[in-house]
Parts: sequence; structure tokens; C-alpha cells
Amino acid sequence: MTANPRRQLRPTDVKRLNRTWRRNTQGRLALIVESVTGPFNIGSIFRTAAAFGVEHVWLAGNATPPTNPKAQKTALGTDRLVTWEEPVPAPEAVRAAKADGFRVVAVELTGDAVPLHEADLSGDVCLVVGSEDHGCSPALLEAADAVCYIPQVGRVGSFNVGVATAIAVAEARRQEWAALEPSHSFGAQ
Repeated sequence: MTANPRRQLRPTDVKRLNRTWRRNTQGRLALIVESVTGPFNIGSIFRTAAAFGVEHVWLAGNATPPTNPKAQKTALGTDRLVTWEEPVPAPEAVRAAKADGFRVVAVELTGDAVPLHEADLSGDVCLVVGSEDHGCSPALLEAADAVCYIPQVGRVGSFNVGVATAIAVAEARRQEWAALEPSHSFGAQ
């Protein structure tokens, strides 16, 4: 008798599956989080960063650190899995990311932004997200190498910054994984 392929994976199977994906993920991914002050957004961003293998987060402007007790409720301790820096001015965070070998791509609605799925997110990329109310600052946008936006077809003009970060980080990994040979299904067995 064959086991039901639709059963939920046991914790050991989940670890094995995640390890397989990790071995087949080479691109370095980082974030600059500018002036995101909502602690639950920060916690969500750090949890997403840990799940997708983001190696570093630069906080910029007046961003709330993940050590905030409310941020901890959402992050569930994942901030210890991602290195991060205390907030600095946005251009300084961009310089640090570039000095570490990252191409900096802001996620923002600008006249020259390309749709997220058309943006080149290959190689070592540092994605930038901005504050809940005003997005990325002009200084940060000027310092970024490129800008992309998340296409939306509904009647709402923007995403929550934690959700937008998750979409952008997932797309960066999706682009990398899509470039693998089709036989890499990595399915749980």
C-alpha cells in the first residue's frame, strides 16, 4: 500500500525538504528596510527573511529594530537567524550593501520602475522597501541601482510593507529556482 501523497509532512520531512532547497539556492539576498516603524511589520519582514535565506538586513532611517517586544511577537525569534544593523541614514545603508557586493533594487512605484516579474533579481541582490506611509525616500531611490514595482489589478493601490517584502523576496528566489533544470522538483517523498 502506498502512503497518501497529500498527507502533511512530518517535521523531519519538512527539514529534509528545506535542506534540499537550501542546497540548490546560491544567490545572496539582503534587505534594506527604510523607516518601517510598525513593529508587527518588522517582525513579519524578519520572519520572511529567515524563511527565504536573506543573509543580512540593513535598517535605515527610523526603522524599528526587531528587538522591539511587539516585533518579537511576530518574528518568533527569527531575528536571531538573520544578521542585521541598527538604523543608519538610507544612503549609508545602500553604500554598505554595495560595498558588500550587492546590487540594490528598490521596490517602489516610480516612473522608471519595471514590473517585479521583469526585474533582474539574479545574483547578489539587496531589495529595498520603504515606510508604511511614504515608501522609499528620494535619497534612497537615487542611490539604488534599479527600481521595480509589484503589479496589482485590484482596487487597492498598495500592499502592506510586510506583504510587499514577502512578495519581492519570494520573486527573487523564484527567478533563481526557475533557472534550475526542470528536473529539480524537490518534491517531498
